[in-house]
Amino acid sequence: MERDYQTEIKEILDSELPEEEKREKLLQYHESDIADIIDDMDETERKEIFRILGSEAAGDVLLHTDDIGDVVSDLKPDQAADIIESMDADDAIDVLDELEDEQKEQIVALMDKEAVEDIRDIIKFDDDMIGSEMTNNYITIFETDSVKTAMKKVIEQAADNDNVSNIYVVDKEEHLLGVIELRDLIIARTGTDIKSIMKHNYPKFLATTKIEDCIEDLKEYAMDTYPIVDEANVLLGVITQDDVTEISNAEIQEDYAKLAGLTNQEEAGESVFQSVKKRIPWLLILLVLGLIQSFTMSGFEAVVAALPIIVFFQTIVLDMAGNSGTQSLAVTIRLISTNEISKKQVAAAIFKELRVGFINGLILGVLSFGFVLLYLFITKNGVVQTAEAFEWGNAVNGAGIVGFSLLIAMTVSSMIGTIMPLFFMKIHVDPAVASGPFITTINDITALLIYYGLAGLLFSLF
Repeated sequence: MERDYQTEIKEILDSELPEEEKREKLLQYHESDIADIIDDMDETERKEIFRILGSEAAGDVLLHTDDIGDVVSDLKPDQAADIIESMDADDAIDVLDELEDEQKEQIVALMDKEAVEDIRDIIKFDDDMIGSEMTNNYITIFETDSVKTAMKKVIEQAADNDNVSNIYVVDKEEHLLGVIELRDLIIARTGTDIKSIMKHNYPKFLATTKIEDCIEDLKEYAMDTYPIVDEANVLLGVITQDDVTEISNAEIQEDYAKLAGLTNQEEAGESVFQSVKKRIPWLLILLVLGLIQSFTMSGFEAVVAALPIIVFFQTIVLDMAGNSGTQSLAVTIRLISTNEISKKQVAAAIFKELRVGFINGLILGVLSFGFVLLYLFITKNGVVQTAEAFEWGNAVNGAGIVGFSLLIAMTVSSMIGTIMPLFFMKIHVDPAVASGPFITTINDITALLIYYGLAGLLFSLF
């Protein structure tokens, strides 16, 4: 039977046990389970449980609550300050970002100066730099330390820093010299030189590096922590694997927003005006493209009047061209997001997608020609004037327009789907903006020009 942790936690809080015993029992549960209880508590109950937990444990629980701003607002400013200053600097920043400016200033004024300084060391970096995601939760030793001294330092620092899997070796000026895995330090014999067991060429990242430029490397190394340094190789902080996961999720959500034609990801609870502000830029661009699409079709009014049957098959060409372009787009974005591609690889990608689009277009074009011709033969609609006199010439022309247009449109759309993200990458714009409604509308305009242009050409010839 599955345990009901929330009920158990409530029973502990409602019991007559001494506060210290309550705290010991509460700390046996995961922070997320305690946070679930806090979300349903009133102001008085929240103050009480945070007091029982103590600042450090309360900070871990606070990060798991659904609405951090509301929870902190229920606490006294000095209590909130004690909790936030006990957190890692990066987590403290996340909490402070959820508060109103006035409340934030009041709490920061009550926080320990050292904790505030740690926060300032991080917020001085722009949000798109990897330094903005680092934490001051790490352990250092000197290369001149003996194994015994190093272990003593690790034990002392572990009381405040729980990222202990990697021990960073620095000099007196905090320059990063190397990294020792905790296991290697534990099994090292007395008298072993620290230099002999540390890794000198350990991956490190410059704090000012753009997140998008190093996120793939961070994921590929898959380490517990990654050292972050300045241009002088001074150790500033570390990025944890949890941070990498959060950054990756944020990147996915941002790309999803762009896929939907949004300039920025929308947050829950934001105002109508803020949502409109984020959505309207791309919608205006798509409106212009939509008007161009309508104007394009209106230019072929004479062709539609002479061959009304072709309107019925317009969606086939537009949809298949759009699908082909989207497939090429997805393949190209995946290629450029995981690798630094050369000019030779760019040319190869374009040529490959061109061939794939042509072959797919040829296969589907032949099939659509046969289906459309069969449809016209059975229904005798539009190009067929009478049941007794089936006009094969007009039927073949109509089916030929659909089939040949499909071949050309899918070929061209595949090329557009490949070139578009490469172009955006070249001008230093996120290729994800080429996805979604944007690429679909561009392909629709292209397919319309091909479809009705070909129909007009055949109409003028025959």
